[in-house]
Amino acid sequence: MLLPDPCFVCLLEFQWLSHLPVSGDLDFSTVKQMIQPRCGMKDDESLELVKSHRQQRKKRYISKSKKWYKQHLTYQIVNWPWYLSQHQVRQAVKAAFQLWSNVSSLTFSEALRDPADIRLAFFHGDHNDGAGNAFDGPGGALAHAFFPRRGEAHFDSAEHWSLNGKGQNLFVVLAHEIGHTLGLQHSPFKNALMSPYYKKLNKDYVLNFDDVLAIQNLYGAPPSGNLVQLPGKQFAFFQDWSPESHEDTNSGMKQSSYCHSIFDAITWDLKHTLYIFKGRHFWTVSLDGKISPPQTLQMRWKKLPSYIEAAVVSGFDGKFYFFKGGRCWRYKDSILEEGFPQKCSMNGLPRRPDTALYFQPLGHLVIFKGSKYYVVNEESLTVEPYYPRTLQDWKGVPANSHSVLTHPNGAVYFFKGDKYWIFDQNKLKVTTSGKWAEDLSWIGCKKHKT
Repeated sequence: MLLPDPCFVCLLEFQWLSHLPVSGDLDFSTVKQMIQPRCGMKDDESLELVKSHRQQRKKRYISKSKKWYKQHLTYQIVNWPWYLSQHQVRQAVKAAFQLWSNVSSLTFSEALRDPADIRLAFFHGDHNDGAGNAFDGPGGALAHAFFPRRGEAHFDSAEHWSLNGKGQNLFVVLAHEIGHTLGLQHSPFKNALMSPYYKKLNKDYVLNFDDVLAIQNLYGAPPSGNLVQLPGKQFAFFQDWSPESHEDTNSGMKQSSYCHSIFDAITWDLKHTLYIFKGRHFWTVSLDGKISPPQTLQMRWKKLPSYIEAAVVSGFDGKFYFFKGGRCWRYKDSILEEGFPQKCSMNGLPRRPDTALYFQPLGHLVIFKGSKYYVVNEESLTVEPYYPRTLQDWKGVPANSHSVLTHPNGAVYFFKGDKYWIFDQNKLKVTTSGKWAEDLSWIGCKKHKT
């Protein structure tokens, strides 16, 4: 019997692991799955699909002779994304290791200085792991790791990492890659943490039964009484910044915590008060630089969810508009208007918008999503004729900005990552750019003594 072409076998393996019809055809569904964010670890132990597409993988872990030879392992966080705090990242890493220690005999602790068994680091592009392991920029392979006992997990620094709905969920990817450093291979079960395609963090259990069986086959079950159930919903504690200020322990200086992170949205009201939204909190900054203590969103706007994706104040009547997913909320002062929230995506507005703006020259709301923008009627919340259009009309403005606002002086500021761009309404192009936390004093990030 002739063996099939190796590429054909790989395609069958890919379709099986991805829970697609195992046809061997490079169809639309297969191509679409191929471009989804996934782990960069190769699926080396291919199925022998020559005999049957339904043949099952016999084991999900490396040889026991190559597992860790001890039960207590140390880990070290080499670096982390600049826009996430050290505390936030350490909490996420600790929780990711806790997932595995709760269902096995392993225990973990962080090594701050001494050499560690497992090292976690962020790299860009080619980082001397070989051409096949070079990172590919946003999307595609997000991270990769090495089996015991090399003990390393690498993450693509070009990705936008987060611990909420915007960007790649760092906690989920950490937990997956840590699984590899412990000796686990990819799982064929779609809902397993060790599936090649990262799962979403939701109310379901983070670990699937297949994950638990695999880790216990290598290291055994946890000591009696030590198992703590950890459903995904219990991991909200590190998704938000502490609502208090962040202190730089080296300088004794204090900053509002949003200064070290990517905020969800930013807008001015008609009284020129700046509103900054992050997670379940918001801050206000007055024109003279006074920063309010953090407040929860629902203290001000009842029924408004956390982690909004866009916020804008109408320059016409001062009403607040908020957007998340396919829904929108409209408030007059702090009162939710009748009929809201609405499913605004039913009116043609984009789902999960990047940001929103009241654009004075048009007298309309403008919503940005990817490389397009939508001009929206405030009253009906419908898209005006001839829209959406491309960002080519906004020369120099980056796609996928996470926030935008119009300054009282008329300049339009776009924010993405740690950078900002000023769009000149008269010249219709970007004229200035820089780092917002350092350059824009009115945003409230100037350090002050504790």
